[in-house]
Amino acid sequence: MHSTKQKVSDAAAVAKEHVDILKAKAEEKAEKAMARTKEEKEIAYERRKAKEAEAKMKMHETKAQNAEEKLHGKHHGIYGHHEPVGAAAPPLGAVAPTYPLGGQHTGWKDPK
Repeated sequence: MHSTKQKVSDAAAVAKEHVDILKAKAEEKAEKAMARTKEEKEIAYERRKAKEAEAKMKMHETKAQNAEEKLHGKHHGIYGHHEPVGAAAPPLGAVAPTYPLGGQHTGWKDPK
C-alpha cells in the first residue's frame, strides 16, 4: 500500500514539475516578446532556467518526503514511534534511580 501511495505521490510531483516548467517557458516567451534589447532577452532566459531548477528541486524534495513517509510511516505514536496497544507512557518529572548505583553488584565476594 505504501509503495502505491509513494508512486502516485511521486507521479503527482513530476506532473507538477512539468506544469511549472511549462509556465516558466510561457513566461519567458512573454518576457522575450516585450524585451527590447538582447540583454533583456538573456535575463528572461536566465529567469526561466532558474524557475526550472526550482521546480526540479521541489520535485526532488517531494520525492524524498514521500520516500521518508514510506520508510517511517506517516502516523507515529506520541513519542515519535509506534507504541503497542496498552503501552504505558513514560513517567513525567523526576524518576527514582535504579539500584544498585555504580554498576551491578551481586553482594557475593570471592573468598580467596
